Amino acid sequence: MGMKDAAVPASPDAYADAVATAVQAAAAYYADGSTPLGDDEYDALVRAIEAYEGAHPEQVLPDSPTGKVAGGAAVGDVPHSVPMLSLDNVFSAEELAAWAEGLERRLGRPVAAWCVEPKLDGLAVAARYRAGRLEQLLTRGDGLAGEDISHAADAVLGLPAVLAEPVDLELRGEVLLTQRQFEHANAVRTEHGATPFAHPRSGAAGTLRAKDRPYRIELTFFAYGAVGLAELDHLALLERLAELGVHTAAGTPAHPVRCTTVEEVQQRVAQIAELREQLEFGIDGVVVKADAAADQQQAGAGSRAPRWAVARKLAAQHKVTRLLAVEWNVGRTGIIAPRAVLEPVVIDGVTVTYATLHNPADITRRGLLLGDQVFVYRAGDVIPRVEAPVESERTGAETPIEFPQVCPRCGDAIDTSEQRWRCVRGRGCQAVASIRYAVGRDQLDIEGLGGTRAVQLVEAGLVADVADLFTLTREQLLALDRMGETSTDNLLAAIETARSAPLNRVFCALGVRGTGRTMSRRIAAHFGSMAAIRAADEQALAGVPGIGAEKAKMVVAELAALGPVLDKLIAQQVGTAVTEPVLPAGAAEPGAAAGPLAGEAVVVTGAMTGALAELSRTEMNELIERAGGKASSAVSKKTTLVVAGEKAGSKRTKAEELGVRILAPEEFAALVADLLG
Repeated sequence: MGMKDAAVPASPDAYADAVATAVQAAAAYYADGSTPLGDDEYDALVRAIEAYEGAHPEQVLPDSPTGKVAGGAAVGDVPHSVPMLSLDNVFSAEELAAWAEGLERRLGRPVAAWCVEPKLDGLAVAARYRAGRLEQLLTRGDGLAGEDISHAADAVLGLPAVLAEPVDLELRGEVLLTQRQFEHANAVRTEHGATPFAHPRSGAAGTLRAKDRPYRIELTFFAYGAVGLAELDHLALLERLAELGVHTAAGTPAHPVRCTTVEEVQQRVAQIAELREQLEFGIDGVVVKADAAADQQQAGAGSRAPRWAVARKLAAQHKVTRLLAVEWNVGRTGIIAPRAVLEPVVIDGVTVTYATLHNPADITRRGLLLGDQVFVYRAGDVIPRVEAPVESERTGAETPIEFPQVCPRCGDAIDTSEQRWRCVRGRGCQAVASIRYAVGRDQLDIEGLGGTRAVQLVEAGLVADVADLFTLTREQLLALDRMGETSTDNLLAAIETARSAPLNRVFCALGVRGTGRTMSRRIAAHFGSMAAIRAADEQALAGVPGIGAEKAKMVVAELAALGPVLDKLIAQQVGTAVTEPVLPAGAAEPGAAAGPLAGEAVVVTGAMTGALAELSRTEMNELIERAGGKASSAVSKKTTLVVAGEKAGSKRTKAEELGVRILAPEEFAALVADLLG
């Protein structure tokens, strides 16, 4: 059931059932965030209830969620100084335009300016300060009174215990778990034998209300308003709060923006929706407000929501569906990964049928059973994942998930010594997949060695790992089916070219766990030769920017397992060209020449043209780092240069707002011309 397709109840009994379902879902949502309905299903249900009540006003039930803050589900016993209202919702660009037109009709004039900001997916709270010191933290409750959760205040980042000035005020904002905090919270909970949170919102709700836990979970606060300050326009108010030391969304990619027309508002809404997958916190919509305090005061508020603000809702990223089966797949490094087979469900416009389950230990910790109703999460283009079962929906027909006793691919034994199970044959179990990865464009770039040819080489016993490619002879290749003299010579030439590939590409071709293209560049630049990488210990690897002690331990173990392959590559003169290692941060050789991008943090966006047209994103990033810069994928305050090609989109817009220097592809090519050979 999606937002647009909830049927209007056809009878009084159907209407009563719909109300009961909505009340139950709202009660769970505002208690601990666990609910059998996703956000869009709940919104659709409430809209259907509203439609029925509009046609049958004499049948409206007293417990109906319509027209009530928090659907009437939340309670509290501490009165708010000023009511904490909800927001009305719109679900399309057309509805947003109609709402804006209605507000301007109410005012009798155009809105002076609009403010567009993210609608954070957390819990609304009020934080009371006296003489600049935090005295009390409350939930929104029913809007008139909230629950005292002051005991949790010291775990909320961005909510200062003391403001920068001794003022009396009441902050209004959202408390949530960022993605990093959510993952850490579930790790801590599982260590203490507790069930992992289903999703960040349920984690925030449960954490704010919890007392006497034997562990501490940090949350994050974002302010979106305040009571007690002089009347200020909305953006000016947020700036004032930041001066007082309060955390707002101003420092995020989805920062509030002032717009002068509804068209600009719609563009910013679309930009924030596109940014959703990049944000470190969850959003379930975009809030559009009249920015001017005078407009807000004139528009006023209803019993449930202000008339000068609205939430443009986005499709939910959490859904509930049924776990039908679990598949066990073997990756190219021999990792045996469980994959959930789901009853198809649409999340954020994408039909999801499969989702990751991480590892066997994770399945056990979450207590999953086949047939469970489960929360499924998807952020942008990230692989969907199963978060937790909805235990209240169990019928007794669910069955345990069976774990494999032998490798599902080759039938050999399984190494279960770590959380991620692995075939004892390691990469040898999936030699074809390893070879296909190694010869890809961003690794060794060996044309003529596609999937069919890789299968032939492995099955013929000619190739067991990437190093064996460099021992192939003309006679061996000609003996294979459908290998003529021309194709054989072309393949051997491509392999010979790959022999002199840059060290970082050869290392990347190995598929070392814990590394990728970017980390391979850093490792190659740090050590300078394959022999130095081969000899590196944990301490040496931890010195590579971005690795750290934990990942260094894993990489050392991987290098040890790959020792025979590395030795063969070194013996065959593959990736052995010694380059000058990069000096530690802050160090520099006297008189050393800096690259044209020294000290620059560079983001590339849009389609490249001219001399850069044929470069992939990986090759562009390599070019930036060879020129002394640091490549990044997102524009932030740390970004110093953006290369903006055709259809650059929101990243260019963000760069313009931050005042970041922007170059066209041709200008950038001229800047790094000496490195483009």
